[in-house]
Amino acid sequence: MASTESQLQWGGRFATAPDAALIAFGSSLADDLTLARFDVRCSRGHVASLHGGGLLSDGDAAALRTALDTVAAEVEAGTFPAFAQAGSFEDVHGAIDARVRELAPAGAGESLHAGRSRNDQVATTLLLYANDRARRGRESCARIASVLETRAAAALESGALLAATTHWQPAQPVLLAFWLDACARGFVRAAQRFADVEEASLAACPLGSGAVAGSSLPLDRWAAARELGFARPSGNALDSIGERDVALDLLHAGTRAAITASRASEEFVLWTTPAFGYARLGDAASTGSSLMPQKRNPDPFELVRAAAGRIAGTYGGALATTTGIGLSYHRDLQETKALVIRGTEHALAALDAFARAFDQLTFDERAMTAHAGDGYTVATDLADAVILSGKTARTAHRVVGERVLRAEIEGRALDAADAAALGIPDAPVDARGSVNGKRTPGSTSPAAVADAIAQTQADIARLNGAPA
Repeated sequence: MASTESQLQWGGRFATAPDAALIAFGSSLADDLTLARFDVRCSRGHVASLHGGGLLSDGDAAALRTALDTVAAEVEAGTFPAFAQAGSFEDVHGAIDARVRELAPAGAGESLHAGRSRNDQVATTLLLYANDRARRGRESCARIASVLETRAAAALESGALLAATTHWQPAQPVLLAFWLDACARGFVRAAQRFADVEEASLAACPLGSGAVAGSSLPLDRWAAARELGFARPSGNALDSIGERDVALDLLHAGTRAAITASRASEEFVLWTTPAFGYARLGDAASTGSSLMPQKRNPDPFELVRAAAGRIAGTYGGALATTTGIGLSYHRDLQETKALVIRGTEHALAALDAFARAFDQLTFDERAMTAHAGDGYTVATDLADAVILSGKTARTAHRVVGERVLRAEIEGRALDAADAAALGIPDAPVDARGSVNGKRTPGSTSPAAVADAIAQTQADIARLNGAPA
C-alpha cells in the first residue's frame, strides 16, 4: 500500500506531511462505504462528461470504464472494503479513485479527477444513494400497506369488530377492517414521501459544478446527466455543491415511516398481552426470557417502536449540522452525510423488521368482537339518537352519561331498557348495531370501509407504478 500522502487527493502546496491522527479523525470511510457503488456510477458519469468534452480519448475512456467495472464488481462481491480499509483514505471517494489508478493505465487513471472536486462528486453520489434508498422505502411501505389491505378485506368479509380507543380507553366500536385500513393509509403516506424524494433526487445533476464555481474545462455536463439518469445538469454550482435538501428529505421520509410503524407496533405490543388477547405473534418473531419459561415477548415490535425515536434523533442531528453554514461546501456536511446514511439504513431495517413480524401476527377476531362493546362504547350512538329525537347535544350528553353511571354502579352493560328510558327505543345498544348505524363517508360502516379499502388499494397501485 502506498504512503499516506500518495493516497490523498491533494498535496503539493504543503511543506510537511499531514498529521496521521488528524487524517484519521477526518476520515469518513467507515461511514460512507455504503456509497461505494453509487460513487462508481458517479465516476462513470464523469468519464462521460470528460469524453463528451473531448478531454479523454476513446481509448482512455474505455480503459476508465473497464477499471470502474472492476471496482463495481469488487464492491458487489464485498472485497472492496478490505482494500479501502487497508489504506489511509479520507473517504470512499478517494479509495475508489486510488483503486482506479491501480487498475487503469497511468495516463487514464490520473485523468479521472480532471475538472471534478469531491464537492460535486459527493453531492452527486449522495443523490444517487437517495434515489436508490427512496425507491426501497417506497416499495417497502407500499408492500406493508398492501398486506394490511389484504387483511382488511378479509376482516371486512368476516365482520370482525374492535373497541377503538382514545387515551387507551374504550371509545367506540369499529370494524377491524376499519382499523387495518387506517394503519395502511399511514404507510401509503410514508410511501408517497419516499416517492417525492425519489423524483426530486434525479431532477438536477451537480456533477461538473466543481468546487464552487464550475469549470474552465469543456465538460459535457449533459452527457453526465444522461449517463446517471438525471433530468438535466444543475443550474448553479455554488448552490449545487452545498445543498443537502434531498438527503435531509430522504431521512425525513425514513423517520416518518419509522414513526408510522412504531404507532402500529405499540398497539400490537398491547394486543399480544394476555390482558388484551387480541393477537398472537408466531414463534418465528417472538423471543423468550432467560429466566421465565412461559414468556413470549413481541421484541420486533418493541424494537421498531424504539427505533423510531432513535431515527428521529438522528434526523434532528442531521438538520443541526446544516445550521448556519455558508452556501458553499463545508466539512460540516461530512457529518450530515454520515447521519443521513445511518438514519436511513436503520429506518429501512426497521420497516423490514415490522413487515416480517406482521407476517407472523394473527388476530383473535372472536375475542376482539366479544369485547367491542365493553366500556360502554355504544354511548355515543345513544347520544346521537337522543339528538335526533329533538334534544340538544348538551342535554343528550348529560342524560346518556347518567345512564352510563347507573349501569356502571349496577355492574351491567347498557341495554334496551336504557334506550327506552331515554325515549329512543330503536337506538342501537350493541357494537354491531353501532357500526352498522354510521352514516358518514369515511366512517366505520361496512359500505364506507369497503369504499376506503378500494381507494387505498388504488393509491398503492399508483405508488407501485400501475396504470390508473
